[in-house]
Amino acid sequence: MITLLQHGRKFDDCNDNNELESFHQAATRLGITSSRAALTERRALKKLIERARAEEDKRKESIVAYLLHLMRKYSKLFRSEVSDDNDSQGSTPCSPTVLGSLEDGGSGGNGQAFERQLSKLSSFNFKPNIRRSGQIPIPPEELRCPISLQLMYDPVIIASGQTYERICIEKWLGDGHDTCPKTQQRLPHLSLTPNYCVKGLIASWCEQNGVPNPDGPPESLNLNYWRLALSESETANTRSVDSVGFCNLKGVKVGPLEESGTIEEIEGKEAENEHPCVQEEVSELNVLERYQDLLSVLNEEENLRKRCKVVEQIRLLLKDDEEARIFMGANGFVEGLLQFLDSAVREGNAMAQEIGAMALFNLAVNNNRNKELMLAAGVILLLEDMVSNSNAHESATALYLNLSCLEQAKSIIGSSKAVPFLVQLLGSETDPQCKLDALHTLYNLSTVHSNIPSLLSAGIVNGLQPLVISGDNAWTEKSIAVLLNLGASQAGISEMVSACGLISDLASVLDTGELIEQEQAVSCLLLLCNGSEKCCQMVLQEGVIPALVSISVNGTTRGREKSQKLLMLFREQRQRD
Repeated sequence: MITLLQHGRKFDDCNDNNELESFHQAATRLGITSSRAALTERRALKKLIERARAEEDKRKESIVAYLLHLMRKYSKLFRSEVSDDNDSQGSTPCSPTVLGSLEDGGSGGNGQAFERQLSKLSSFNFKPNIRRSGQIPIPPEELRCPISLQLMYDPVIIASGQTYERICIEKWLGDGHDTCPKTQQRLPHLSLTPNYCVKGLIASWCEQNGVPNPDGPPESLNLNYWRLALSESETANTRSVDSVGFCNLKGVKVGPLEESGTIEEIEGKEAENEHPCVQEEVSELNVLERYQDLLSVLNEEENLRKRCKVVEQIRLLLKDDEEARIFMGANGFVEGLLQFLDSAVREGNAMAQEIGAMALFNLAVNNNRNKELMLAAGVILLLEDMVSNSNAHESATALYLNLSCLEQAKSIIGSSKAVPFLVQLLGSETDPQCKLDALHTLYNLSTVHSNIPSLLSAGIVNGLQPLVISGDNAWTEKSIAVLLNLGASQAGISEMVSACGLISDLASVLDTGELIEQEQAVSCLLLLCNGSEKCCQMVLQEGVIPALVSISVNGTTRGREKSQKLLMLFREQRQRD
């Protein structure tokens, strides 16, 4: 960092490889590895600037101003892992190539510019390496994992046909991605197949070039993982890269340390040249004061209509701003919003209920801490009152879905009145998105074994049955996934076997479904038939043998395996007969 200061860096937004690498290494060493830690660091630097100004120490002010500029310029490095907990201090800053999204990608989705920026930086090696690149031969690209950029120890093939290091792609899939990191193609299944051919080629290349064979997988993910994750996010346009803007320091200039180190602030011309929306940005301090004003109105105002306007403002502020979620969650907004929602429910104001529920939804996005606060404050009981006394089902279901992503919330929701409400939505004529949210929530709940009895008593099997043969891939796939979870209990298996027409519906998916649907359907049938001669007879009566033979040859890896096991089960059954 001292070297950067001595070079007299200017306050600009241009990307600089050396600056990127130095900043990333310093931030990692100092433990500034999350959005919360970055926010704390910026606030501390801001206080140092104020103190330096009060002491009229221009040299100190110029140094701290530059450090603050770096923190703001590279703020998007601090993204929490996709584990849905942005308070995790264990996450590492994402790859410095993320800066392409700030300059060229933007929230407008300028994909070509973003790709150009990535290409410009792609030759830079962000992984620390004590060897110089000229001292060892560079392995061919096809022998290196696209994620770790290293020779592969255990290469595996995924559904897109690309080969990756097993531990790297398992991390990628475990983080919730369902696409190929390299091609961004959505994966029809998540099976991994060892690539012995590439493993042999790696051994041959190492022998020919005098390089030792990899003796194990990489100890930690290369920073390229985060570039790929960001690239997927930008391609899917799932998240905005905008955040609340803080005071602009573009006009501040730092001179070399050996010089006088005076600071120059260019305010007039900057104000003239700024974009109108930038001129409206306020300092971080004013933003926090604004949040406190909103909270005061939320807690003290008695007029529901005025409070409703404030809650709508809060909802919009929370929509794409992780820092706002952290601040508001830690400063009483959870309690304030729940009190507002309670008032809206008691007064029967459907519009206020919808706005309040969606503000809570935004507050809980990617923030497990806020979810926990909501649970502790009684959000589940409040939602029960809401769905019992109003028609604001869409917003309530969305909030249920968000909360059900938290592990400790699943059993709480599963033992509440939410279960019959969500099951009822599956068969209602409600908004399709609301119904899909209900289905995904029920899937999350079904992953907890203790929830299965309440799901069964609510009639979930009958509710899922029409969705299995709906003809829509999303409905069919998720519905059978829930059935598979229910099959973890004997009661669930008995319920499914006795459900009129369910086996016939699953058999029809074997003939008409997509590969992943066929895989799930055959897995479900195998689950039901194991140890049940009666069920085997019921499945055989549906004439599934030709479809199973076809899947055993042309299906997914898991589909082929399951269909072969089911055919073997039928063969053994026939021999016993």
